[in-house]
Amino acid sequence: MAHFARIKNNIVKEVIVVNNDVLLDENGVEQESIGIEFCRNLFGGDWIQTSYNGNFRKNYAGVDYTYDSERDAFIPPKPYNSWILNETTCKWDPPVDLPDDGKTYIWNDNNMNWQIITP
Repeated sequence: MAHFARIKNNIVKEVIVVNNDVLLDENGVEQESIGIEFCRNLFGGDWIQTSYNGNFRKNYAGVDYTYDSERDAFIPPKPYNSWILNETTCKWDPPVDLPDDGKTYIWNDNNMNWQIITP
């Protein structure tokens, strides 16, 4: 199955699943452009293929993700103001690494640190 994201002003509005047969050209080769045209004809709007496994466009698109055409990547919403975009993964990294001590933490953006979640 192929997945396509409807984009408006570079923001993902929805993601749909399309049967791979819809993408096949006359030689039986999958073509993104055929899938885009299929989605456009059926639903209207602008569509871009996304990979459920993250094989292309860095991340699987989700509602409210941004499509960055320069990076050809889907970027998730920024979780906290202090987090920094990782140019390689196009995901957000905290300014302080998560401790690796087996405990459960939550980010506190006001204090700019990880706080232990106590049961």
